[in-house]
Amino acid sequence: MTLDTLPLLALLAPLTAAVLIPVVGRHENLRESVTLIAAGSMVLMVLAMLPEILEGGRISITLLPLLPGGDLALRADAFGMIFALTASVLWLLNSVYSIGYMRALREHDQTRFFFCFAIAITAAMGIAFSANLVTLFVFYEILTLITYPLVVHVGTPEAMQAGRKYLAYLLGGGICLLAATVVTYTLTGTTEFIPGGFLAAGSGTALSLQVLFILFMAGFVKAAWMPFHAWLPAAMVAPTPVSAFLHAVAVVTAGVFGVVRVAGWVYGTDLMAALGLGTVLAIIASFTIITASLFALAEDNLKRRLAYSTVSQLSYILLGVSMLSTAGITGAMVHIPFHAFLKITLFFGAGAIIVGTGREAISDMRGIGQKMPVTAVMFAAAAAGICGLPPFCALFSKVFLSLGAVQAGELILLGVIIASSVLNVAYFFPIIYTMLIARPSDERTLDGIREAPLFMLIPIILTVIASIAFFFSPGMPFLDLSGIALAEINGGVLP
Repeated sequence: MTLDTLPLLALLAPLTAAVLIPVVGRHENLRESVTLIAAGSMVLMVLAMLPEILEGGRISITLLPLLPGGDLALRADAFGMIFALTASVLWLLNSVYSIGYMRALREHDQTRFFFCFAIAITAAMGIAFSANLVTLFVFYEILTLITYPLVVHVGTPEAMQAGRKYLAYLLGGGICLLAATVVTYTLTGTTEFIPGGFLAAGSGTALSLQVLFILFMAGFVKAAWMPFHAWLPAAMVAPTPVSAFLHAVAVVTAGVFGVVRVAGWVYGTDLMAALGLGTVLAIIASFTIITASLFALAEDNLKRRLAYSTVSQLSYILLGVSMLSTAGITGAMVHIPFHAFLKITLFFGAGAIIVGTGREAISDMRGIGQKMPVTAVMFAAAAAGICGLPPFCALFSKVFLSLGAVQAGELILLGVIIASSVLNVAYFFPIIYTMLIARPSDERTLDGIREAPLFMLIPIILTVIASIAFFFSPGMPFLDLSGIALAEINGGVLP
């Protein structure tokens, strides 16, 4: 095993599991052991690359020569490592959680479930380590197709309708991404990601480059920006581990990752500013952040409220990129992992409540903290973290985003961040109150409620601990990685 092969091996670990899971599917202990071994191995592969990346290096390997500047190729760099490290660690924790959830509810087709999960994380890692637009497109579409069976897993008419909406939005986005990739290659003769971007004013007219950027944005519809967001709340009909995967591990993260990658490694901040694309992003992001928060306020279904929260929080990342400032882009990059660790905790909590109580409506959760104190307290902690309160890591990304707005001289964007934080409190704190303080009108409604199995509680606790640890030591590794990525974009000048 050499350093150059590590990106490939990180993909092969879950891919090997996908091959073995159907073979041993009748033996659930063996099947789930394969999943956990693969997940642990992938984390180790990613961690093995981390020292080289933190020293400013890159690790590359070509999988299949296709065309000049458009081979199927992997490259680990600082920004890709932010996504890869987040996804690999959270897949391991989500795998442990999924075992407890699927067994507790005696879900059907568990072998298919774990098989699809393994392929999906393979695709997510392929996106993280994509060396160019061609490779990113291939893995991006694999991720769409393999997550469809997960979205429709329960098989109800509502699930099938959600699945159709899921495919309509994401395959439509895939067509736009393919078109954008083809146009980019036609204009430049390459699709390879280059720090600072490879498009230039001379690559086409200003209008054509602006239209191309909109085409990229349509391609990255997985970022769930409004009005192209409806697929995400609809997909909450899926089992909760799938919801956690969509929101924190892979799917929506792949969308915002793609936007940041295109902004910094295809266009570059100078061209973005010259074309006024920062303003376009700011309008999209600001509208989505505020509107999605208002939708969240009106939702009584816990998972759907969390879904609208994700729609809003993802656009923080777009907002940070729109500022085209050092602090703003730093905030955008680190918000990817910081939001992921907190949001997956919230979905883990929602799933634990479903297993322990069978309830999904927030209004039916009065007093459940008496019977499920660990779940309720961990949920409350993660909700406070999403609001930007200490001692949780999202405070740092919100501070960087606020500083970025000031650096860019865009105080209206600072107002958006402040307003959104107030709305975060408005739609999260009533849930905390309902679970931990409110009492049901009849105490007998709490009879039979119990904590979820240990396999579900351990990941919930660990993600909260990680979110606190990142608060007290934010530099390792995500801020360090974002600093290196920014240095690349800025031509080697450290921020």
